[in-house]
Amino acid sequence: MSEKKIALVTGGTRGIGKGIVERLGADGYTVCFSYVSSDEKAKKLVEELKEKGIESKAYKCDVASFGDTEKMVGDIVENYGRLDVLVNNAGITRDTLLSRMSEEDFDVVIAANLKGVFNCTKHAAKVMAKQNGGRIISIASVAGLIGNIGQVNYSASKAGVMGMTRTLAAELGRYGITANAIAPGFTKTDMTDVVSDKIKEKMIASTPLRTMGEPADIANAVSFFADDRSRFITGQVLSVDGGLSIV
Repeated sequence: MSEKKIALVTGGTRGIGKGIVERLGADGYTVCFSYVSSDEKAKKLVEELKEKGIESKAYKCDVASFGDTEKMVGDIVENYGRLDVLVNNAGITRDTLLSRMSEEDFDVVIAANLKGVFNCTKHAAKVMAKQNGGRIISIASVAGLIGNIGQVNYSASKAGVMGMTRTLAAELGRYGITANAIAPGFTKTDMTDVVSDKIKEKMIASTPLRTMGEPADIANAVSFFADDRSRFITGQVLSVDGGLSIV
């Protein structure tokens, strides 16, 4: 069994996920991360982390697949003998108004963003319960709190993640497992990079701090929930949104 704590971050090769992988690695974890498409990005990240003295392992995994996630968690336990932290970060968007949203648009977002959290948590919690402890941290969204035009599917999935988090906290606390969620606001990622300057200006204007978040802001919150400093905190949703959800 590994003496170092083991973390698994889903959707870890870019944006917020990559920031979380880097932060947990800097905190001393061996970091496993999943990705769904780019082998090149995954390999590059493993190499970058290695240069910083951080041990990592990449898994090509569709979190919407119960079998894929079961295999991934099983491999982690086989290789390291433990799993201490799960960060449910993987997610997708298919934004459009309800009148234009197809059944597929709705289903694929729910499958990745909500069922994916169920799948990974189901397998990870079983391991953590045997260890008498663990941390489950799920990345939700301010859209799940206040809604967002054009995101019926995404908002529903993230609201579901928050509800799941509270229920997990109640069910898993007896095993020493905490479950918390983080709700980011407008954050600089490759997804927001393609948004027009006009839309970005509107985003910033609607945020009390008048700026967009950075992946590191979300990663800092994950670091706190993963650490023993948060040992008595569970079932909570922390908004990291520059105040967007209060206006």
